[in-house]
Amino acid sequence: MENLQSALREHLENDESLVWTGRPRRGVVFRLSDLFLIPFSLIWLGFAIFWVVMAAQASVVFSLFGIPFVLLGLVFAFGRFIIDAQQRNNTFYGITDKRIIIKSGVFSQTIKSLNIKSLSEIQLTEKADRSGTITIDPKYPFTSFYNGMGWWPGANFGSQLQMINDARKVYRKIVEIQND
Repeated sequence: MENLQSALREHLENDESLVWTGRPRRGVVFRLSDLFLIPFSLIWLGFAIFWVVMAAQASVVFSLFGIPFVLLGLVFAFGRFIIDAQQRNNTFYGITDKRIIIKSGVFSQTIKSLNIKSLSEIQLTEKADRSGTITIDPKYPFTSFYNGMGWWPGANFGSQLQMINDARKVYRKIVEIQND
């Protein structure tokens, strides 16, 4: 708890105090979207390797053309799990009496601050073990398909407190602050 508070303390205003701190679940996580992404990435990777091997028989130049596709296939098949786990490992959530703070990043650090009083939409998705995700921005169609792809460069699928323990308790705390 103290590590979480110290990670966020420098981003607080003078008259602010942390009401809640948390982190997303750590480690490799498989999501519903992986039912499509894993087979697709393996087919992509297999075809890219096949291309490089067959093209190498004709010309080295042709085989070099396929190398970026093999690298992309490796990232989709395996690297995305490592990057996603690292992203969540470097993510800290904080709620104050005024705002929600999300501190995250793998290669560079991003601090996102959301004024609780001006939130237009907040949604709770809860699992049986009481963990869950709080989505703060309006949810757009197909967003759930891209769940877990927030590590992709330029991807921004809204603000979330994802995979947190006691999600309903945190959700109620946000709503309570909104109503004060």
